[in-house]
Amino acid sequence: MSYSDPFTQPHMHTLYADHHGWLQTWLRRKLGCAFTAEDLTHDTFLRLLVRPRELDTKRDPRAYLTTIAQGLVVDHWRRREIERAWLDAIMELAEPLVPSAEHQAVILETLVEVDRILARLPSKPREAFLLSHLHGLTYAEIAAQLGVSERMVKKYMAQAMLHCLTAGNAFRSAVA
Repeated sequence: MSYSDPFTQPHMHTLYADHHGWLQTWLRRKLGCAFTAEDLTHDTFLRLLVRPRELDTKRDPRAYLTTIAQGLVVDHWRRREIERAWLDAIMELAEPLVPSAEHQAVILETLVEVDRILARLPSKPREAFLLSHLHGLTYAEIAAQLGVSERMVKKYMAQAMLHCLTAGNAFRSAVA
C-alpha cells in the first residue's frame, strides 16, 4: 500500500509510533549519547514533515529513516569538529579579544554554514579555495600542490567563488 499523501497527520503518527523507539536505540548505539540520539530522532521525523516524500509502506521504512538519520549524524559530527576547532582558536586569543557569547554563537553558525557550502563543492575546487584563502598560497603553489596547471587553479577558484556566491544568495533568501 502506498500513501497518496504519506505524511498526513495520521500516517505520520503511525510511522512515528512504529519506528521512534527503534530509531532512537539505533542512534544511541551509534552516538553513545541518549540525549543526542533523542534530538536526532526527533530531527529525523521533523525532516520528513519539512520535506515530505512518497513512502511505500510495503518496503521497510526503516531504511529511509536510517538514511535521513545517518545524514543528521554526519552533520552532527561535522558540527562538533567545527565547534572543537573554534574553541581551540578562542583559547589562543587574549582575554580582551574573545568575542561575546552571542557573537561566538553567530560565528559558529556562520562557520557551520560555510562548511556546508564548501562540502558541496567537488574536492579539487574546494581544496584550491581553502589553500588560497586559509593558507594564503599563490595559484602557482596551489597548482604544484594539486598537480594541475595554474590555469586549472584559476578555473577551480572561479568555480568555488561562483558556488559560494550562489549558495550565499540562496542562504540569504531562505533566511529573509
